Amino acid sequence: MSEIFREIDEELRRDNLLKLWSRYGRYIIAAAVFVLIVAGGIVAWRDHQLTERRAQSTRYASALALARGGKEADAVKVFEAIAREGGGYAVLASFEEAALLAKSGDREAAIAAYDRIAATNELDPGLRGLAVLLSVMHIAPGGDPHATIERLAPLTASGSSWRPTALELTALAKLQSGDKSGALGLYRSLADDLTAPREERARAAEIAAALAS
Repeated sequence: MSEIFREIDEELRRDNLLKLWSRYGRYIIAAAVFVLIVAGGIVAWRDHQLTERRAQSTRYASALALARGGKEADAVKVFEAIAREGGGYAVLASFEEAALLAKSGDREAAIAAYDRIAATNELDPGLRGLAVLLSVMHIAPGGDPHATIERLAPLTASGSSWRPTALELTALAKLQSGDKSGALGLYRSLADDLTAPREERARAAEIAAALAS
């Protein structure tokens, strides 16, 4: 008797499944196809990105080879193109472009390149700070010291990874502006800063002693 009831129960389930499938089967198939299309699209996009990164890596390496071979102008063009298109090598290419421009003697172009990096809001703050420092280094000592001091101010704040170098450059700018006492205070502060690199502390102490004499 139990087997009869089991067979009836299975028949009812089968009928219910058939009814459900006849009503919703096409939607289930459409959903499955959609999932497969999306998954395939994601895989294709990842493959495309990987291909792009490999191609960009090859171009970046070729630009480095051009620079090492003395073809700085050609290397700058490649680095500039990579930086403009974005991607994993864009930031490195931007710094390489600026460094080569500075090496070639085109100081204004190098400063502009570093300034573009510094103005990239989505970039890591540490890299933006480095770009500011390098820009300022190429502006000094012929630039406006007050503008230099103002620009370096955020990097001299406590917690900034570039604080020691920013303080040293700010002190130099203060000397250029005629503020000897302000420069001396910064050099002394830097010399006493145990978190600063030893070389910068020693240099700051030496300059402070010279200014105080």
